[in-house]
Amino acid sequence: MTPAEGERRVDVLDEAECRALLAASSLARVAFTEGAMPAIQPASFGMSGNDLVISSGLDSGMVAGSRGAVLAFEVDDYDVGARTGWSVTVIGPSRLISDPSRVTALDALGIAPWVPATTRCYIALHMTVVRGRRISSLEAIDSGRPPPYTDPAQDPRMPH
Repeated sequence: MTPAEGERRVDVLDEAECRALLAASSLARVAFTEGAMPAIQPASFGMSGNDLVISSGLDSGMVAGSRGAVLAFEVDDYDVGARTGWSVTVIGPSRLISDPSRVTALDALGIAPWVPATTRCYIALHMTVVRGRRISSLEAIDSGRPPPYTDPAQDPRMPH
């Protein structure tokens, strides 16, 4: 083990902490299949019950690759210099929401699409598997300081 590897600790996050980090985030990466090949795209999202709701357009590759498919979804935050941070991954089945009345109802969540779309829709990803991890600096742990970015309410980069 190198000295740099020994200066950090990896902790598994429980589901409640994963959900809190998801709730405080608004941009993620979604993995899906496009033309029989894996694809990953950034996406704006929100939460509605046990679903992550992703804003998209009916003509997008993500919509085409997600109709009923199992998707992988990831959010994270990190400090490149300290090599610390956290990540949350969600895996689950998806469904397309394109009915205009349902789209209008979900618009109330205020999720702006990452890419402008002429015909808006949403992809609902049911949170079947939710897991996360945090990489912390042992120096911060030993000093009693909280690891960076573990409490979204205290992260100055998060909207409050």
